Amino acid sequence: MTQGEIRILPLHGIGEVQPGDDLAAILAAAIDRAGGLTPGDILVVTQKIVSKAEGRLIDPATVEPSPFAYQIARAGKKDARYQEVVLRESKRIVKMANGVLITETHHGFVCANSGVDESNVDGGRRLSLLPVDPDASAARLREALAARYHHAPAVIITDTFGRPWREGQVNVAIGVAGMAPLRDFAGIEDHYGYTMQATLIAVADEVAAAAELVMGKIDRVPAAILRGYQYEPVETGTARQLIRDPRFDLFR
Repeated sequence: MTQGEIRILPLHGIGEVQPGDDLAAILAAAIDRAGGLTPGDILVVTQKIVSKAEGRLIDPATVEPSPFAYQIARAGKKDARYQEVVLRESKRIVKMANGVLITETHHGFVCANSGVDESNVDGGRRLSLLPVDPDASAARLREALAARYHHAPAVIITDTFGRPWREGQVNVAIGVAGMAPLRDFAGIEDHYGYTMQATLIAVADEVAAAAELVMGKIDRVPAAILRGYQYEPVETGTARQLIRDPRFDLFR
């Protein structure tokens, strides 16, 4: 199969998402303004608007920090209430240095500060948490959009992660529905006749990173359509399949 042209369409005009909003309806309105969906499209959505719609927000004024939160807050010159929320959202601390916490979340993601982010909602400061089950969130969006358009897009929910070995951050998939998140080339011969042994491509992460190019961090474009990529449509694909087994993870 030869891959052809790929297009990435930013979805404008989404605006500020509030807790309880019908995110599928908001996204559908933006999709319609962009010309609608076509079969084979992948909808890429940032975690923050999913978390806001699902009410995954905490007012830090309501948080009572633990002694350990105060300790690491002093070391990193950060808010103890923020650090307490980071600790609550983590299963364990993987690394702690220079005021930065690398944690493993309850989902199994290894990332900075458990994915906890500061957000402005109704003009006030809130802490935004990752969705409880990003795969389920992606599946719900896919189902709602399928009912509207009579064909279901694949859906990827993204967050921004740093990476071992590399500077900078990239968007990665934390929720997937409707596509295989990995493409396995093991057993396939390349053009030189070599049979590949362990080539496993994280296509959902590649789509997430590509879409971020039109979404940006300051452009207020929290969603995009990636069109033309020939992904493997499956009902069982999840972002959990992208989490490496700790037995083979050299960084844990």
